[in-house]
Amino acid sequence: MNLVTLTGEPWADYGLIDSGHGRKLERYGDYRFIRPEPQAMWAPASEQWDAHGEFIPAPDDEGGGRWHFTKPVPREGWPLSWREVRFTAQTTPFRHLGFFPDMAPVWDWMRERLEGVEAPECMNLFGYTGVGTLALAAKGAKVTHVDASKKSVAEGKANAALSGMEDKPIRWMIDDAGKFTAREGRRGRRYDGIILDPPKWGRGPEGEVWKLEEGLPGLIAGCRALLDAESRFLFLTVYAVRMSALAIGELVRQHFADLGGTVECGELTVREEARGLELPTAIFARWSR
Repeated sequence: MNLVTLTGEPWADYGLIDSGHGRKLERYGDYRFIRPEPQAMWAPASEQWDAHGEFIPAPDDEGGGRWHFTKPVPREGWPLSWREVRFTAQTTPFRHLGFFPDMAPVWDWMRERLEGVEAPECMNLFGYTGVGTLALAAKGAKVTHVDASKKSVAEGKANAALSGMEDKPIRWMIDDAGKFTAREGRRGRRYDGIILDPPKWGRGPEGEVWKLEEGLPGLIAGCRALLDAESRFLFLTVYAVRMSALAIGELVRQHFADLGGTVECGELTVREEARGLELPTAIFARWSR
């Protein structure tokens, strides 16, 4: 199995400026933020970081942390762009800013896999605020966007409107990813590509409990049932767990062995602007043909 590193490069509206001593300094448009980053074990390029705000972590029983602002930041958010996609960034209680910038090379990779496919159909499981969904829709894909959070789906629709894509063929589904995938299989549905970004732990819209280690094998099996000999890709990302890229790569390889194609696994990274080093952010496994 091939081990691959997918590196996110800086773009106009986002960049990893510097990192070190367990933190990272990033730019989101005109605003700079400091966030915790346990994998930044090295020393930063500069000891002087100028930021609009910093997320101060705390134990889960104390709320998980909070933002501390030293300069004004629009609490309702501000618009950013990636390629044709426009979306709103904002400081959230979960320490991130409404999207995952390390996914940018994944968005490009998926779009490349769909070249030459007429009216491709894709599914985005745990689709969050829809930047990946809109990256696919911008290239002509029909997309089924699934997330258990009503708020996230509403934010996805708002980002579609901000991008001028409110009329694109997107199904916005508020549902449990596992249950929805199983129903799609029973309906005989098929897709050209699936992207999924399952959390370590979560709850569905009806209180369903999701635990990654327990639920992932069944979810991958459910996704496999929705892909066929004409399909182009599956891309799985995993964050913040003690799990190996080789482990999830083998899980995908076993389920997709009968389809042929290529299975790869590895790490997502973001390239730091200060020195060009790569900061690891997540592990992934992917199948493609």
